[in-house]
Amino acid sequence: MDRILVVEDEGNMRDIIRDYLTAHGLECDLARDGREALELLEEADFDAVVLDVLMPGLDGFGVCRAVRRHSAVPILFLTALGSEEDMLRGYALGADDYVTKPFSLAVLLAKLQVLIRRSRGQQRAGVLSCGAISLDTGSRRCQAAGQEVKLSPREYELLLCLMRNQGQVLSRPQLLDKVWGLDFEGDDRAVDVRIRSLRAALGKAGKQIKTVFKAGYRLEEG
Repeated sequence: MDRILVVEDEGNMRDIIRDYLTAHGLECDLARDGREALELLEEADFDAVVLDVLMPGLDGFGVCRAVRRHSAVPILFLTALGSEEDMLRGYALGADDYVTKPFSLAVLLAKLQVLIRRSRGQQRAGVLSCGAISLDTGSRRCQAAGQEVKLSPREYELLLCLMRNQGQVLSRPQLLDKVWGLDFEGDDRAVDVRIRSLRAALGKAGKQIKTVFKAGYRLEEG
């Protein structure tokens, strides 16, 4: 069952959306504001997010900006802001679609279904993207800023691990386990050496691999 996060500060509207989507076979989690939404997105995986823009505190634009630092989950803005300027701002931040209030629940459902199908199709295609870096897991080809990048087998596996865990800090022991294997007899300095060579191979995009002091490494969009 597809799982949707509905972020809406108005309680009655939140319940109406949940009841309609649930009646049509979707599982719905609810968030009352932007902070609660980010907490839920840290705790669970969702197939799409319905995100109100005008909320007190952290608004929908701020939530979208934060989510896009580590996730490609489809985001559908639900908003009374229907101007071209507002819509372009949302798309620039990484929104996938808009529904403007007042709206049709049937249209909302249809748009969500399209976004989820499109997202699933991209996942099946086997192409992972993060900022300027893309990785085709079928052909094992890497591009950075549109340019082909030659990677050694170990560099490829290391980047693949980082790409699959975008935004998450991976410790050196975790990377040794995932990339080198449990039977590796060296120490975690091997990770640091390979990270340096991977950054060099990626050129300017190598800056997306962040060192987290005393913790490990994290891949970010920029």
